[in-house]
Amino acid sequence: MDGDKYAKCMASILLVALATLSFSSGVLGSDSARPRMTATANGGALAGHRYRVVVSTDIGGTDPDDFQSMVHLLVYADCFDVEGLVSSPYGPGRREHILEAIDCYAKDYVNLKTYSDRYPTPDALRAITKQGETERAPYAGVRRSTEGSQWIVECARRDDPRPLYVLVWGGIEDLGQALHDAPDILPKLRVYWIGGPNKKWGPDVFQYIVTHHPKLWIIESNATYRGWFTGGNQSGQWGNREFVRRHIAGRGALGDFFVSKKADIKMGDTPSVGWLLKGIPDDPSRPGWGGRFVRAWERPYSRFEWMTTKGDSMEVFGVLELVLPMGNDIPEQPKGMLAVENQELPGYAPGDGTMRFRFCPKLAKIHAFRIQSNVPALNGKTGGVTVTIPSPTMAQRPASDLPNWWTDDPSLDVAEGLHSGAKTVSRWREDFLGDFAKRMLRCQSPASPETEE
Repeated sequence: MDGDKYAKCMASILLVALATLSFSSGVLGSDSARPRMTATANGGALAGHRYRVVVSTDIGGTDPDDFQSMVHLLVYADCFDVEGLVSSPYGPGRREHILEAIDCYAKDYVNLKTYSDRYPTPDALRAITKQGETERAPYAGVRRSTEGSQWIVECARRDDPRPLYVLVWGGIEDLGQALHDAPDILPKLRVYWIGGPNKKWGPDVFQYIVTHHPKLWIIESNATYRGWFTGGNQSGQWGNREFVRRHIAGRGALGDFFVSKKADIKMGDTPSVGWLLKGIPDDPSRPGWGGRFVRAWERPYSRFEWMTTKGDSMEVFGVLELVLPMGNDIPEQPKGMLAVENQELPGYAPGDGTMRFRFCPKLAKIHAFRIQSNVPALNGKTGGVTVTIPSPTMAQRPASDLPNWWTDDPSLDVAEGLHSGAKTVSRWREDFLGDFAKRMLRCQSPASPETEE
């Protein structure tokens, strides 16, 4: 069965098995008469809890959604103690792209501060904006300290009894480097990582963290985050494009900035902020805007000492490691690249006569490989692997050596198609978008006695 047919088949199986869920009616008025779910999300920053936050973002990189998520974060900035904004991209994104968003915030700040004196000044935000790693980690998982990784360490070591919430929207290299340089900070950290596509680009640092820092408190959201823009009530004003047209466009400089980057909702990183806004952050098994998660099973890792074929299989979002013999004709500096989809993954030669490649698939389908190398025994080799979704029973097998690791709920009834756990976010769509719409009004005009909070 080819990859496309496999994906369609799996989607059909899931769609038949999924239960129909009801979604809440929105605070702005509803375009549907669907009943509100009985479970509620309680607690969080909107209930008065104040959290220390560092955001690591690939804003300005290959996906415009980080710009949207940064706008969302800034209009809620009075709810948190924002201690750091770190640029950690794969690709062209840099610190200047965070500053671009802050410049728009500065234009709206005169209005925003009339609603709350806890909005940070634009200069305060600029002062905590740091440049992080701009390249993917090598095979070892760490490379060098950066301004961003050093800032994470500095924030974590501050004399404050509260944990430090690190929201990772892109590469996890700066977090990995911070843990490498200062392992003493681990107990202070609470991490929410938008894994999925970002894990695809950073399998080496991910494997480093799993191996060397297994007690890290982390939510690995590989697919749950998709519920912010997939599923839920998408009718009328709640549609991804219509919501932006009605409630974001024209709402101050930040609203116009949001629309200029993308005219419909993506905001794939915003569930990390939603997790702190509404819910019980210390208990990811409880419902909240950022989703509901289960204790992680052993992080899937598949090692093969041969070039795999579609007859070999692995779990989606797992790490595949190919350890391939280079034969007798080995150049002084062996090099190789594994081409798969839109990636070229560099090989690592540890000096034991093998070359190693790591790959992390973000889609359940058949993936094809091809090697280009100056090693004759490897050059031109082709292969592949069949990638499958995890069984719902995996949630019943929490890993004892990962006591604080959380991930997507694989239960069929909370999946959106192939996206495990996404309904644990999308169920709150009218609530979190309705609240966001009210927040954007703050950018447009100052508070008045008649202003509805």
